[in-house]
Amino acid sequence: MAEAERIIGTPDTPDEGGEHTAAAGAPAGSGASTPAAASGAGEQQAPAEARGRRGRRIALLFAVAAFAYALDLISKLLVVAKLEGHEPIRLVGDWLELNATRNPGAAFGFGAAFTIIFTLIAAAVIVVIMRLARKLYSYPWAIALGLLLGGALGNLTDRIFRSPGVFEGKVVDFIAPKGFAVFNLADSAIVCGGILIVLLSFRGLDPDGTVHKD
Repeated sequence: MAEAERIIGTPDTPDEGGEHTAAAGAPAGSGASTPAAASGAGEQQAPAEARGRRGRRIALLFAVAAFAYALDLISKLLVVAKLEGHEPIRLVGDWLELNATRNPGAAFGFGAAFTIIFTLIAAAVIVVIMRLARKLYSYPWAIALGLLLGGALGNLTDRIFRSPGVFEGKVVDFIAPKGFAVFNLADSAIVCGGILIVLLSFRGLDPDGTVHKD
C-alpha cells in the first residue's frame, strides 16, 4: 500500500493549510491593497481551486464505482431469481449465452481453492483505492479506479453474503462466451479498469495529473 501511494505521488500544489494575512501596517478602509495582501489572497485562492478540482475527480471516481456496482448487483439478483436452475439462454447462437454458475475462485473461474485469499485481496484493493483517492487529479484515472472499485465491491459482496459462508461465498457468474470462462459484470469492470490504467501508463499520464516521458 505504501508503494502504491509512492507511485501516485503528491501533486505539486500549494499547502492547503497555509493562511496568509495582510500587512499589519495597511491603513484600515484604504481601498488599496498592499502587495503582501494581494499575494496572500492569491496564495489562499490556489489551494481552494486545487481542492475543487480534486473534489470533482473524486466525485467522478465514486460515481463510476456506484454505477458499476449497481449494474453488477442488479444483474446478479435477476440471474439468481430468473436464470439459476434453468437452461442457458442463447444470445448469439453458440457464441454467447447466459448461463448461471457459482464461482468460488477469482475472475473467470481461476483459483477455486483460494477463495478466502481472493476475498482479502479484493478488500485490500478497495482500501488502497479509497486512500489514494485523496491524491487524484486526473479524470481518466478517476474513471479507471472507479471501475476497479465498483468491480471489486461487486464480487466482494458475493464473497461476504452468499453461501457457503462469510468470506467464502461463491460469486455469481453468468456471461458465457464460447470457448471462454464464465464471468460477470464486476469482472468486466475490473478488466476494463485495468486496461485503461495500462493505456494511461503507456501515455505517461500519472494519477496526480502530471505527464512524464521515459
